[in-house]
Amino acid sequence: MSTSQVESDQAKTEAFAGRVLGDISALMVTLLAALGDRLGLFRDLAAHGPATSAELAARATVNERYAREWLGGMASAGYIEYDSASGRFRLPPAHMPVLAEEGAPFFVGGPYQLLLAEIAQISRIEDAFRTGGGVPLSAYGESLLEGQERFSAAWVERQLTQVWIPAIPDVQRKLERGAAVADIGCGSGRALIRLAQVYPDSYFVGYDILEGAIARATQNATAAGVADRVRFQQLDAEHGLPTSYDIVTTFDVVHDAVDPQGLLRAIRQALKPEGVYICLETNCSEKLEENIGPLGSLFHGISMLYCMPTSLAAGGAGLGTLGLPEPGLREFCTAAGFRSVERIQLEDPFNSLYAVRP
Repeated sequence: MSTSQVESDQAKTEAFAGRVLGDISALMVTLLAALGDRLGLFRDLAAHGPATSAELAARATVNERYAREWLGGMASAGYIEYDSASGRFRLPPAHMPVLAEEGAPFFVGGPYQLLLAEIAQISRIEDAFRTGGGVPLSAYGESLLEGQERFSAAWVERQLTQVWIPAIPDVQRKLERGAAVADIGCGSGRALIRLAQVYPDSYFVGYDILEGAIARATQNATAAGVADRVRFQQLDAEHGLPTSYDIVTTFDVVHDAVDPQGLLRAIRQALKPEGVYICLETNCSEKLEENIGPLGSLFHGISMLYCMPTSLAAGGAGLGTLGLPEPGLREFCTAAGFRSVERIQLEDPFNSLYAVRP
């Protein structure tokens, strides 16, 4: 090997080492920010203004020494600003919708909470990596449900009834006239509650396998004043639904399923002849090379920490977050007996939306 080749390889190694160090730093920043969300520190700075570490500790009822270290880390990352003359830290107004405003379009509190819930299972995922199997849904606890609810809040409030439903005119007409709707994997029920608020002549049922999700969804429906038209039931929908519906929805559910083919078959059997199945899935390609980049890395990480191990824990398919690109969904739907799969055109790097008809 020539001297120039050695020097070139050394330069590439040094550049890659710098990138890896940056990735490690980004992880540390993310964990610090996730703690700040969990402890309400960003919200305090947004609501009450700049603070020293002592002032923030008193206002947020946390320990001053930890507050000081956290503030230093967030200032080093540029998430907050530091004024050396006053010793105070400030959350810039442009950062507030991202870090402190619950439900804002760019708010990241939900992803932060999901990350903490998922990374807590890293030892169990390591064991599964060595021996097979996975991590059961029940292991992730209530924090994961809360994180999912917070994560989905933005699209529930700003996309579901304003963009997605109007993009499927026959579904919108059914909802306006009055339709029977089932949501599978309903979680805390926010999507159905929003639909019930916008379409008062329709009736909604949410199904989820987690008892905690059903309890949370029922409370949410009562609080929203729609419990007379929205109910929730604990059920493994892969084994069939108890009645037929005009519309069935799944939002980021099928790729998590133990038996995705069985789930789609159950949905097909539950749809009325003129019914429509609305399926939201990860926007991804069947080709690995077309997923390479920041989003692909994010999706693979989510898959490894949650989607894949929860399916494999029950002996399932383990499709993972990127496991159901459009060709795969079409194949599954055809095998389940559906007649057509229409991909709805969205400008959304995260999600793909489909209208599937029997």
